[in-house]
Amino acid sequence: MVGSSPEASRQRRVEAMTAAAGSAGRTVVSLLLCALLASGGAYVLDDSDGLGREFDGIGAVSGGGATSRLLVNYPEPYRSEILDYLFKPNFGASLHILKVEIGGDGQTTDGTEPSHMHYALDENYFRGYEWWLMKEAKKRNPDIILIGLPWSFPGWLGKGYSWPYVNIQLTAYYVVSWILGAKHYHDLDIDYIGIWNERTFDTSYIKVLRRMLDSQGLQQVNIIASDNLWEPISSFILRDPELFRVIDVIGAHYPGTHVSQHAKLTKKKLWSSEDFSTLNNDVGAGCWGRILNQNYVNGNMTSTIAWNLVASYYQELPYGRCGLMTAQEPWSGHYVIESPIWVSAHTTQFTQPGWYYLKTVGHLKQGGSYVALTDGLGNLTIIVETMSRRHSKCIRPYLPFYNVSAQSATFVLKGSFSEIPELRMWYTKFGKPSERVLFKQRDSLWLLGGNGTFTLELKEDELFTLTTLTTGRKGSHPPPPKSQRFPSVYKDNFNVDFPFFSEAPNFADQTGVFEYYINPEDPGEHRFTLRQVLNQRPITWAADASSTISIIGDYHWTNLTISCDVYIETPKKGGVFIAGRVNKGGLLVRISQGVFFWIFANGMYRVTGDLAGWLIYSSGYVEVTAKKWYTLTLTIKGNLSSGKLNGKVLWENIHVKYPKNGWAAIGTHSFEFAQFDNFHVEVTN
Repeated sequence: MVGSSPEASRQRRVEAMTAAAGSAGRTVVSLLLCALLASGGAYVLDDSDGLGREFDGIGAVSGGGATSRLLVNYPEPYRSEILDYLFKPNFGASLHILKVEIGGDGQTTDGTEPSHMHYALDENYFRGYEWWLMKEAKKRNPDIILIGLPWSFPGWLGKGYSWPYVNIQLTAYYVVSWILGAKHYHDLDIDYIGIWNERTFDTSYIKVLRRMLDSQGLQQVNIIASDNLWEPISSFILRDPELFRVIDVIGAHYPGTHVSQHAKLTKKKLWSSEDFSTLNNDVGAGCWGRILNQNYVNGNMTSTIAWNLVASYYQELPYGRCGLMTAQEPWSGHYVIESPIWVSAHTTQFTQPGWYYLKTVGHLKQGGSYVALTDGLGNLTIIVETMSRRHSKCIRPYLPFYNVSAQSATFVLKGSFSEIPELRMWYTKFGKPSERVLFKQRDSLWLLGGNGTFTLELKEDELFTLTTLTTGRKGSHPPPPKSQRFPSVYKDNFNVDFPFFSEAPNFADQTGVFEYYINPEDPGEHRFTLRQVLNQRPITWAADASSTISIIGDYHWTNLTISCDVYIETPKKGGVFIAGRVNKGGLLVRISQGVFFWIFANGMYRVTGDLAGWLIYSSGYVEVTAKKWYTLTLTIKGNLSSGKLNGKVLWENIHVKYPKNGWAAIGTHSFEFAQFDNFHVEVTN
């Protein structure tokens, strides 16, 4: 709490009372009238009988999968500005927790993320971008909590099976190596580690993981299980004393603000370890505001983590714009500070992990909820939400019907809070554009007479934070550049000697992993290439395709010419393709359609209407072999397409009626090594 001079204090009291009595008086009613106007009882906020559960923080997920893919390609200063809105304390979302995918080479919703161990004897702790993101988060907030969780695993761990528990010692070694690599190469301390996102857990594996963590001096790393549902993990914990000992947090996904009875009986920390995943408009923001309060009010969940951190992937992939903010145009620098950023701020800027909820939290009589937290040092933060059902539906689970209506809510501060003289107020309102307010500071609420009572006049779809803290801030940077389409002419020769990131800008891998490569077999024109580096199918989380594919560009592209130099590394069975009008990715990549131009090491070419190769437009023989560079050119205009090999027409005037538009793409026939160079796409009218 911050003191002020008697005269300044008196003046602020007068201003507050004047506002309450005037046209702006719907927010605060003079405390001298509170006792007379409050009806139906007051909401008591009291620590006399002790405190509730310890607050563990609010966070978001990068990954699950490839949700931050385009962020790394943003030019400065825009990339740093985006990171400020996410992580900088007292600026924007000011997140307490960053949860990242431990890349496992498989498709995990919107793309693949590379593993630190593609193969059994391979270790590389600089692949991907999650290391970079964690360091950027730590740079802004040294106290941010870091969590790692696998979605998929590299195929070698399964020994021929799509199952990570074939050798639990080996899988534990793989995960612990990631934690050790984070510290050794990036000076990052991982605080929590998960098991297998939304998939089966193995109790023996969890115990082995704990023992291996301890043997490597990682006793401070806590285990979360099982990042799925409350059951059956809670029941297993109750029945197994050793499992009870090694699991620190029970994490459930999309719990709908409720927990199971068995989860409560464990008395473990309960987290909504993945939630939200809703379009980041005002309805999505309402969803986020409602569950941030009610996950604790209804379920005693002390942490809520949003999927996803930032919608930095092509919007037409699954769950487009389901991040706390949107940053999907690195070519223009454009980004959008969406309303969930400011909803987050209502909690994150006025609390910290290690604070405690009060026991006296609950629902408002006419709909909505309130929570209160304290640091135990005299500070108090109260968050009140009145989100209506129609303006706060999350994508999952089903939200039962309920009503919210205008109401007067009187609160009484008791215990150690009874003498608080002033509460700062921050306010958000969703609804008509003329009513819309995002995280605006209002006049302080003065608690006159020392009785700790105040009344709020509440309407639908509002969010209030009342706090003793003075550090809140609605941070801002200059407006970002205007939105632009992906460039209509795009080239990449991959000539990067020391790439900062392993993946080429704007390519979004959907099956397989495509990385910068220095080609030892060609010191000339093709010394620097892009290489597909997986030679076996990963232990999948989603439906990876049988062919690898990386997409790029504008989903609305229709007429275009794509050319690329290609190099098949696998004799006889190998094959590569370039493609246009690719209409599916992410979880749906197996059924993607488009125009695919393939060549194979066995001397065949093929033109197909889908990635799976079921719809064949044309095929034939051609002089192609492995270990040799070829240039493929694909032209699509209207309903016709044509293809060239090394500048000579190989096929032409093939009718392609569907799809009408989509991304460009490159890829391989199977999980095989192959290289690509001098990629060029040009869009025509």
